[in-house]
Amino acid sequence: MSSLALQMERTPEPAFPIPAGVFAETVTSVTHYTDSLFSFRISRPQSFRFRSGEFVMIGLPNAEKPVFRAYSIASPSWDEELEFFSIKVPDGPLTEHLQKIAVGDTVLMRKKSTGTLVLDALKPGKRLFLFSTGTGIAPFAGVVRDPETYEKFEQVILTQTCRLEAELTYGRELVATARSDELMSEFIGDKLLFHASATREGETRRHRITTLIETGRLFDELGIPPLDPTDDRAMICGSMAMLKDTEKLLDARGFVEGANSRPDTYVVERAFVD
Repeated sequence: MSSLALQMERTPEPAFPIPAGVFAETVTSVTHYTDSLFSFRISRPQSFRFRSGEFVMIGLPNAEKPVFRAYSIASPSWDEELEFFSIKVPDGPLTEHLQKIAVGDTVLMRKKSTGTLVLDALKPGKRLFLFSTGTGIAPFAGVVRDPETYEKFEQVILTQTCRLEAELTYGRELVATARSDELMSEFIGDKLLFHASATREGETRRHRITTLIETGRLFDELGIPPLDPTDDRAMICGSMAMLKDTEKLLDARGFVEGANSRPDTYVVERAFVD
């Protein structure tokens, strides 16, 4: 199933003042994948710098005190625009309105990015595993399109687990585009592996990613050796249950959680967990 870019009717934006310490950027594209998932791109401020895998606070100019939420930047650090991948929450303070944006609308963004899903927070290694569920793939969309990733690792394994087959479209298109990109293909070569699975239906119906790791099925299907903390490094982003279970699984295998100030063998992003 291919993604469908929808043209949506624009509504006038209220003339609220832009808060201090905030960029006001223009929406350049919007793509709706399912009834619950969409992505969008905005212009990038010339002064804005970030590391691939970081997140930033974004909001809309629809109130005197706009609501801001943390969103992973799905673009690599070299991109001239900023991309985001989001769920649609009918009654969400921000996403209720964000899902209705159209090309030309304004999105607010705070000026500082941060996050733990960055290469600097990991010790040197040979293989990099990127474990994600749902929109948790967003920070890894930047990581797999960053040339530095392939300079530091011999192999990069991206996994995404969703409920439904259609929810895997963004990840599949991401990997296909990265592999076919004239510049990135020189760095990626055959280093990037992608494992997509749906837990409820479809041709890729599988168990949860932690079960696939524990049973060894993930490695069998990819044709690679099991996890080894000696050479392997990992990043995790997804639901609360997935984070906890994957952390336990890695801890039991001798991996140690790292941070920007103390790099180690795996990192996890907790900014999106209540």
